Amino acid sequence: MGAMERNLTTLKALADETRLKILEQLRHQKLCGKALAARLNISEAAVSQHIRILKEARLIEADKKGYWTHYSINSETLGDLSRTLDHFGRFRNPEGNCSRISAQKSGYGGKEVSKMCKPCCERPGKLKGRPDECTPQQIRECHGEAKGHPCAGRKEMETKD
Repeated sequence: MGAMERNLTTLKALADETRLKILEQLRHQKLCGKALAARLNISEAAVSQHIRILKEARLIEADKKGYWTHYSINSETLGDLSRTLDHFGRFRNPEGNCSRISAQKSGYGGKEVSKMCKPCCERPGKLKGRPDECTPQQIRECHGEAKGHPCAGRKEMETKD
């Protein structure tokens, strides 16, 4: 599983209020499923389903002690996600550079990245020096619809609106 897939799995697991509440409880101490169910006022079966998803995303770790399994936060996974989100927060696309090329240089790949735009962005001969100097026709050839596209110059966007 690549970095992008791991991040997607982690973010999907975090996209649920109950799972976030479970992580909040585990921030303070290790807890078993029964304790989580009591604290969150949900069934043990519901906790079990949420725990399964959190474990698959490597967000929590299980420590079996006798009959009980105690869960704790996997700080390594959260640290990796934090660094990735920090990277996106600081990400600035160099002027005139295709987002797909920047993503690939940053180590991301896969279908999502390959669909960002067509390969013509890699052949600047078709384009002008900077994205805001491209004609709407050049933008359409590369990206599809030109109206409102970030590559479109401000003047073009203002005159079309």
